[in-house]
Amino acid sequence: MKAMIFAAGLGTRLKGETRERPKALVEVGGKPLLQHAIEKLKNSGIAEIVVNVHHFSDLVIQFLNKNDFGLPIHISDESEKLLETGGGLKKAQPFLTGSSPILLYNVDILNNIDIQKAIREHRKSTALATLIVMQRETQRYLKFNEENELVGWINKKTGETIVCREQDFVSAKELAFSGIHIIEPEIFDFMPQEDCFPIMDLYLKLAKTKTIKGYFDDSDLWMDVGKPEHLEQARKLFS
Repeated sequence: MKAMIFAAGLGTRLKGETRERPKALVEVGGKPLLQHAIEKLKNSGIAEIVVNVHHFSDLVIQFLNKNDFGLPIHISDESEKLLETGGGLKKAQPFLTGSSPILLYNVDILNNIDIQKAIREHRKSTALATLIVMQRETQRYLKFNEENELVGWINKKTGETIVCREQDFVSAKELAFSGIHIIEPEIFDFMPQEDCFPIMDLYLKLAKTKTIKGYFDDSDLWMDVGKPEHLEQARKLFS
């Protein structure tokens, strides 16, 4: 099974940490975030990885070239233009060919989620995509019906909503996205013509007519280290 690590982000929230290096190479516990991600995926049974790059792309490429992680790692180069998650996935399609599901993973998360269990659940379902979700405080929530199908999205701060299935929206449970998702290769058939778009926008559009599922995770470690205060917490935990 193949995976893609989204590592092209500018890391603007980390300020001084990303002035001279990309977010993917910010260290926690003596290891760059990218190394944490690669090792997590390899230990979860992933056999081949694609990494997209943009900010300080040359440094990420150098890091991958000088370290042998024991599995093929391909570079999807977005140096000229940052394509967001959906556009980044679309550009990386040539590396992700095949009939197996594909795992997508944000570089700035640290967790002990059982990814193999989520993959098994995805394979048992008929979902076009499975989003690993959890209960945690955030501004933006995905909404799921009783069958764990995506039916909408809400921003608690602004009140903005996106309704995919009106009959389920009001009573749907609200869960936070973990930054880990599993897709079927057929999703490339439904991508928009433009080259730059967020993957979540695509999921919410497809959820009106296709099955996009949520997989609930209750593991005891999940951290988004894209903010300075969260990065400090992670460094204390991993010190």
